[in-house]
Order: sequence, then structure tokens, then C-alpha cells
Amino acid sequence: MLSTIQMANAQVKPAACFTDNMVLQQKTNATLWGSETAGKTFIITTSWNKKKYTAVADAQGNWKVRVATPSYGGPYTITFDDGTVLILKNILIGEVWVCSGQSNMEMQVAGGYGSVLNIDKELADAANYPEIRMLKIDNKTSFQPRTDVPVKWGWNVCDPQTVRDFSAVAYFFAKNIYDDKHIPIGIINSTWGGTVAEAWTSGDALKAIPAFVPFVTAAENGLTQQKLDDKYQNEVREWLTDINSKDPAMQNGKLLWSMPDFYDSAWPKMNIPTYWEQAGVPDYDGTMWFRKKVTVPASWAGKDLKLNIGGIDDYDDSFFNGTEVGHMELFIYPRKYTIPGNLVKAGENTIAIRVFDNGGLGGINKGPALLSLATDTTGQINLAGPWAYQKAVELKDLPQPPNNANSPNRPTLIYNAMISPILPYTIKGVIWYQGESNADRPYQYEQLFPLMINDWRQKWREGNFPFYFVQIANYAAKDQPPAADWPALREAQLKTLSEPNTGMAVTIDIGDYNRIHPQNKQEVGRRLALIAKAKTYGENIPYSGPIYKSQKIAGSKIELAFAHTDGGLVAKGDTLKGFTIAGADKKFYPATATISGDKVIVTSVDVASPVAVRYAWANFPACNLYNGAGLPASPFCTDDWQGVR
Repeated sequence: MLSTIQMANAQVKPAACFTDNMVLQQKTNATLWGSETAGKTFIITTSWNKKKYTAVADAQGNWKVRVATPSYGGPYTITFDDGTVLILKNILIGEVWVCSGQSNMEMQVAGGYGSVLNIDKELADAANYPEIRMLKIDNKTSFQPRTDVPVKWGWNVCDPQTVRDFSAVAYFFAKNIYDDKHIPIGIINSTWGGTVAEAWTSGDALKAIPAFVPFVTAAENGLTQQKLDDKYQNEVREWLTDINSKDPAMQNGKLLWSMPDFYDSAWPKMNIPTYWEQAGVPDYDGTMWFRKKVTVPASWAGKDLKLNIGGIDDYDDSFFNGTEVGHMELFIYPRKYTIPGNLVKAGENTIAIRVFDNGGLGGINKGPALLSLATDTTGQINLAGPWAYQKAVELKDLPQPPNNANSPNRPTLIYNAMISPILPYTIKGVIWYQGESNADRPYQYEQLFPLMINDWRQKWREGNFPFYFVQIANYAAKDQPPAADWPALREAQLKTLSEPNTGMAVTIDIGDYNRIHPQNKQEVGRRLALIAKAKTYGENIPYSGPIYKSQKIAGSKIELAFAHTDGGLVAKGDTLKGFTIAGADKKFYPATATISGDKVIVTSVDVASPVAVRYAWANFPACNLYNGAGLPASPFCTDDWQGVR
């Protein structure tokens, strides 16, 4: 919100990230920018030092000014005067952090991903933190870097209502820092669930990785959404053709299971709508066919019909009397397909739907399920009830669908719209939680993640600012693509600690077997804050669990050395768990591990001459190595055997 006097005639417009209640970085020259009438000169006055700054809009109407900020405090005002006065109020000077990543950083305190633990207490407690301020960057994409900041509501003061819809990890990070330092904290929240790291990286940087060059080059040369839509439709058709070639329904060049004369009476029946896991088909991901005979009245013959299915999880390819009438590659949309009249006959007709489940629950899961005339939906045939069904191809044997044309998961598109516009904002550092969506390409991530960090640092021009990130948590990951390798992705994150001024919060002990969005975001925020307190704010405290440093092979044993053994190595529980060991054959066996001072000794009766050890190398490992500060050891491997699970 902007507070103004005579605002109706004001021409000066600060960028959308500058509003009442904002936080500016302390003890620096903080950048302000915005728009004004081209060539116009105006005055900016900061109340903390009564200093006046002269600003001039350039030929495009843009202006930028750096203002000196004091040590933390406030509230203050900033006044813009171009003949009409505009005042920003309730400004605090403190520490500004950007939080970014995918859904586990986006997850709100009480929002669409579920609530955090002890939600009622946390909401009530938020009333005690009015000096935490929060700004959300709107979710946008762009083919070119943008300068306009996509902000809808401006900065909010933390309270029980505003915190509900804000990043839980970022809030608990800020809360921990504030409790310790009593310095105002501003969080700029630029997050988007389900997104990949390359979407958050600039096109310039991505040219270092050959896989991303074609898209980046196309975007630079005028790629448009329409061109992308056309390309996507071609990719979908190729994908469906590939699926057809693997489908047992495909015989003699035809999908026989879609045909009206196919004999399906031997198929089992399932009442629709439902998820098939809840209807007697557990633990199955892949394609499944559904068929139903419907009797069409004579008055409908030869007329266009409408097939209306409330929901299918995940994708579908739908047929009427053996002819494809529609397909959808996104589970969130209802299906509304027009059936051409030339396919419609009086009497018995056949609807066949091939469902593609990419993980988790699958099926024709939402009603209504109706067939009607396209021009008159008053007379409808209810399709709910028993359908014949048959498994086709398991997920592991199927090609993955192409990225949707409207998906944010395209190289550089999110960076252009959600990072590029805020690059002038003066910040202290970044906290990041992402990686799940790149788990199918963990070895590429070893290059991509550090590339993104260095890209942001170069573009922000704030030096090697703190960049602290969360290693992805323990999770069963049964709903993830077969290629997803969560342990290898964690290893890629661990390797990124070689970059200067980085830190990693290990969460291998606070995930949830069944939830990709664990509720204990309090501890995630606390562990990130420990890193900041130690590495940014100079506190002499433990901030990391044990980190693998080196191994020494001694006959049938391997001795492991660790950094960050503060207070000594500890097996939480009785004996150490989570270690495996392998010889030159690269076959890993469960190992016996014992603590000896600040080292761990690993051995196995199955491996006489070991060469490598892995720890917590599973999606949801049983592991219990900590240090005396109660912080868990990071998963690790001592080998470099790509693809060996």
C-alpha cells in the first residue's frame, strides 16, 4: 500500500516492491527504483537522516537511487516529491532475506499444502513478531528478463492472519533470527511449487549446460507461447505414439481395446468415480484402460455429444467407438470432450478411456461423469457406476510425458519473471529449498545448482552473499518418476557446500514417509537460522551435523572421518544404522558401524576387501548418526559410481 498526499496527480511510482511496511537492508546503500515522467527531476527524502536525494527519470521514464541506511530501527518514512507528495510509511531498517525454491519453501504456515505442526499455537504466537515483514512475489513466467516486479499486495506486517499464507520455512527462519538478534527481518518470498532449478536460472548462465542451450537460444530468438503450444502438441502426439507401441491394446496397427467390438466381458469391474488404489488395485502406476457400453437414444444419433468427466489422475486419452475424441496431460482439469456426430449411432456405443498415472493415486477419480448432447445438457446419461478395466503398461516401462506448454518448468522462464525484477533490491542473503523436481537428473544438478547460485550472485552484484539451502528430506517417494534418485540428489546438494559462503540444513530425520511436504517446518527454519547465526552473524555455535570428510581403508574395514563433530559423534538410539559397504564389484551390503572418537569404523562379513561406504542412501533411510549438538549427519557416499543404487 502507498500512503499519499494528493496522490491523484502523482507521477512518481516506486517499483511494486516498495510499499508501506517494507524493510530495507541496514548499514548499506539500498537501491530504490521505479518510474516517472521521462526527464522529470524529483526529490526523495529519508526520515532517518533527513537527507534529500535528487532523482531524474531517464528517457524511458526509469529512475534509480541509492539511499544510505543506518543500523536497524524504525519505523521511518520515505517521501517522494515531484510537485505532488507520496509517502511510504512504517518502514523498518533491518535484515532482508530472499526465500526461494519449490513447494517445501512455498508451503504456507496454514495453506494448501497442509498446516505446520502445532498450528494454533504458531498462529497465536505470530502476534508477537510485528517486526517481521513479508512480501510475496507473484508466480509469473516470461521468455525475456523483465524489470516490472510482479507484486499484488505489497509488504505485510506479521500477525496471525498474514502469516497463514506465507512461507513457513521462511517465517520460522526469520522468527529464530529475530528471537536471537531482535533486528527487524524482511522476507521476500519468490517461490513456486513443483519447479526445477533450471527455470530459476538465467539464460546466460544456462548456456554452460548443453541440454538447455536449444530452448534458451529459441527464447532469445523470439520463441512465443503460441510456438511453444504448437511444439508441445507435436511432442504430445509423439509421446502418445510411443505409448501406443508399448500398449498390449495395439494390435495390427489398431488400439483394439478402444474398439466397440472388442470383447471385454472377462475384464474386472470398477465403480467410477474412484481412485483405483481405493478400489482393489494397490501399488500400481502406469496405464490402465476403462471401458463402458452406453445406450444412446435414437434422437441423439448423428448429433455432436459432450463427454464430461470431472477428474482423471493424471492424464488420459479418450475414445468413442474406437476414435480418439480428446486427451489431457494435466490432472487438475476436468475433461470436456466433444464427440463428433458422425461417430454417434442409436443404441449401443462404447466409451474407452486410457488413464496414465504418473505416481501416487490414479484413476477416473472425480464426478460428474456424464454424456449429453453438445447443445442441450438437460438430458444426460450418467456414466458413474461399473466400468470394465484392465492394466496395460507399468510406469517403469513408459516414456515420461513432455512438459506442458504452460508449465513453468522451462529453462529460465521463472528467473526472467520472478528473480530478474528484484535483482536491484539490496539483500543480506538467500535461503533455498528445492531439488525434488530435479531428482530424475541428479548428476546434472551437481553442475546446475552451483551454476544457479553463482548466477544469482553475479546478477545481484552483492558479492558472494550468504546462500543457505535445505537438503531434501526423507520421504518414501512412491509417487515420483522411476528415474528419480533422491539419494544422488542429496549428494549433489552436499557437494555444493564447496561453493563459498554456502550452508546446508540437513533434514534426513524430520521428513514424513507419506508426505512430500512434511509438517515440521519449525525445525527446518531453526536449522537454517543456526547456519545464519554462525556464518553470517558471527556466533560461535554448532550449525551443522557431521559432514563426511575422508575415508581410510584398513583391510576389511573402512575408517571414516568427519567435520562438524561438535560434542562428539553420537548414535541416536543404541547402535549405528544406515551404513552400507561395497567392494570393487560395486555391490553394497548392510554394514556394521561403530563410533571410535571422531571417526566411524565400517565393516561387513559380506565384503572382505571394501572400497566404498554409503550412509543413509535411500529415499527414506533408517539412519541415526548425529553430533553432540543434536544435529544429524548428512547422507553421503565415498564412491563416484553414477547410476549405482
